[in-house]
Amino acid sequence: MAPVTNACYRFISHPVGYPDPLKNFQYDTSRTIDPDEVDLKGGFLTQTQFLSIDPFMRGRLDAGTFQCWELGQMFEGFGISEVIRSDVPEFQEGDILYGFQPFEHYTLHTKYEARGKMWRVIHNYEDLPLSVYLGAAGMPGKTGYYGMKHIGNPKAGENIFVSTAAGPVGQMVCQLAKAWGLKVLGSTGSDEKVQFLREELGIDQAFNYKTSSIAEEVKKFGGLDIFWDNVGGETLDIALKNMNVKGRIIVCGHISTYNGEEAYGIKNIWDMVYKEVKMEGLHVTTLESQYGDEFYATVPKMIAEGKLKYKEDVTIGLENAGDVLVKVLKGQNAGKAILQMWP
Repeated sequence: MAPVTNACYRFISHPVGYPDPLKNFQYDTSRTIDPDEVDLKGGFLTQTQFLSIDPFMRGRLDAGTFQCWELGQMFEGFGISEVIRSDVPEFQEGDILYGFQPFEHYTLHTKYEARGKMWRVIHNYEDLPLSVYLGAAGMPGKTGYYGMKHIGNPKAGENIFVSTAAGPVGQMVCQLAKAWGLKVLGSTGSDEKVQFLREELGIDQAFNYKTSSIAEEVKKFGGLDIFWDNVGGETLDIALKNMNVKGRIIVCGHISTYNGEEAYGIKNIWDMVYKEVKMEGLHVTTLESQYGDEFYATVPKMIAEGKLKYKEDVTIGLENAGDVLVKVLKGQNAGKAILQMWP
């Protein structure tokens, strides 16, 4: 095969507020690669099929933040790739891999010993669309599953409040909670999403936080045994005030401050003391070794059987990565945001 373009997507300047794809990012088509001839150097070559766009990427764009990107660096995120050639016995030509990868069409993995544990072969026994392994059967699904298992410790009959309930993580948390016998309250940002939560996911109560009083909706729902926090700010403060004794708060995200918004001063921490409330941060990748095999043995099968539903918002073309990220940060996506590399 003659050399082909190996396009990639780069971060080139720090945004103020919401990113501007024209100023802050670059779609780079200057590089080429010959997939048939490139030296594998003992590693393996993959062709990217799908990439995941997630809110955590916003935090990588600010200097000094956790795992921040350097200027000129390629975007990195979870992806689904096919092995094109390999000198590594564990990965054979045609294998479908899930892992954390750079945003480019072809990736040469020459340091297998350093990066091998980041990849997992997707066997897809249930014959699901491969993109699902970036959503309900991927990182968002894992986040919900691992967080509920490890921190939430759910018990049938308990109450849970899920913020950003219609997002990819929130959808999984809501559905797992219902499957495990909990009563579920969800907040979201549009009436259409409220309808989706009630009618398609079947949760007990849902409300539009932009047009309803969060405090009144939570009070009406009743005391909280679990709060799944994707938002932070005032929503977290209200949940703290309404936690039951021995309640658990899973801190998964703080999207209310991702784009430079003024931080909200939490007032109700004292409510944790005599109620013995536990609040713990969730970093999903550290729990992979503990729950990964259980997740893949459980969740894809539940999806195939229709016990877990999902929605996807698929965009074709790596050049659209920045636009999709902004869409996600503004809550304009209708389902898990996926980039499909090839038509």
